Amino acid sequence: MISPSLGRSWGSRLGIAVAVVALSLTGTGCSNTMDHQADTAATHEMAGPKGTVLDVDKAREKAKGVSSQIYDLINLPSAKVTEPGPSISTCEQDPEHLYQTVHPWSVYGVPEDELKAGFQRLRDGLPGKGWKIVRYGPNKSRNKTLELTADSKTEPFSVDAELWVSSPTAGREKEPKILINIVSGCWRAPKGTDLNTQY
Repeated sequence: MISPSLGRSWGSRLGIAVAVVALSLTGTGCSNTMDHQADTAATHEMAGPKGTVLDVDKAREKAKGVSSQIYDLINLPSAKVTEPGPSISTCEQDPEHLYQTVHPWSVYGVPEDELKAGFQRLRDGLPGKGWKIVRYGPNKSRNKTLELTADSKTEPFSVDAELWVSSPTAGREKEPKILINIVSGCWRAPKGTDLNTQY
């Protein structure tokens, strides 16, 4: 379960993370609007398996697999992890038939030094696992949060990672964590699928 004490605003930070990841997915996929609080204006061109038909449950499994790979790279087995699984969001270009998976989660409950080391392992390990790092460094928020965005070279997924730790600009972080958001390109739902009944 998402911890009730996340320090910075979860809703607004998640919206920013989703928007950043969406921007990193370039190509000829579908235009997409994320279905999250504080992100109503995040409409971007998404790269994705244009026209690829995929069952919603299988798309969730793909997102879980990507999340597992990211978790393994961070390599903090003693840390706690938020539980909600991947959700889906319809793609604006064709909301009746096209959708994408979105999987936000975080790693927390360990000392800040361990989180910093885990974030560094993630950065160092991604290229060897078929990911291209497209952005790394402090973001433009008031807290100057260290952020990493990477695109998979083999699957239509991007990951955005943020390191929430104490700093001169952020002050003391009440609950240090690594925030992860996995976003896919747009999949086409099988014929007969009612995306309005999915979550």
